[in-house]
Parts: sequence; C-alpha cells; structure tokens
Amino acid sequence: MSTRAKLFEVRGLTTRFHTEAGVATAIDRVDFDIYAGEVLGVVGESGSGKSVTALSLVRLIPNPPGEISAGSVLFGGRDLLQLSYEELHKVRGKDVAMIFQEPMTSLNPVFSVGYQIGEILAEHEQLGKAERRRRSVELLELVGIPDAAQRLKDYPHQFSGGMRQRVMIAM
Repeated sequence: MSTRAKLFEVRGLTTRFHTEAGVATAIDRVDFDIYAGEVLGVVGESGSGKSVTALSLVRLIPNPPGEISAGSVLFGGRDLLQLSYEELHKVRGKDVAMIFQEPMTSLNPVFSVGYQIGEILAEHEQLGKAERRRRSVELLELVGIPDAAQRLKDYPHQFSGGMRQRVMIAM
C-alpha cells in the first residue's frame, strides 16, 4: 500500500445513455485509485468508454441522454458525484481539470489566450488584473511557451495543436 496521498478513489462507477434503442451502459462498475505522483493510462479501442470514464469523474456527461447511475468518485475525501453544481464548479478548473486531445473544443476562438487564462485566475484565485497578467505569463512559461508575455495577446488559432494543449495545461 502506498504512503502517498490518494487523490482519486473511484468505486462502482457506472454511466448509461438513454437511446431510441434502449439503455446503453457505456461504463459498468469501474474501480481504480490514483495516488499523488502517479499517472493512470487508460487504453482501449474506439468506443470502449475511455472518454466517458474521464467525463464521468467530473460530471461532464450530458444529461440527458447520459446519466451516472451508480458509484462514487472520492477526491479529497469528497464524493464529486454528490456535490451541488456550485460546489463542483469550485473544484473543476482549480483542483481537477481535463486536457482534451483537441483543445480547440475547450478554447474559445474569439478571445485571446491571455484573456481565457485570466478568466480562470479571476474565478478561482480572485486575483486583480495586474496579478492575473503576471501569473498568466508565469503559467505559460511553466508549460514551455516561448515569449509568454507576448503570446498572451494571441488567439488559439495562432498556436499549434501542441501549444494549445500546453495552454490548456496552464489554465
């Protein structure tokens, strides 16, 4: 047994989708733990439930047609599946986040990268404008974006796919 902190404890996670043909169980009684410093790789063919599992952890399954019908997702001792929307909103983006393979699905093309990072910092860190800018530059530098201060003004389409993923990590 690990002496490191357990970040996630997932037990019996089941997610279903209601379709015209009936109920389809996308994931059925999934169990796993993730400890601090660990990386969990989920491998499977297309349609095997990898994305549904990840989306279920933070309740991003569209309801309807989907529903998380059973299980628990403990994070920091709290079951994310039992939190109110407001409580969950405080956790998402600050303590738990997802980096999607195609970050343009999460980045807004009409706002600069700096604006979008600043929004997150304003929401979760309650930082003033100057401090948000300083911290945004720092975050972009941490993920290896060159000329970070200048790149804050750029829009998502001005970044390569890999750089957009780095922006999402910074966020």
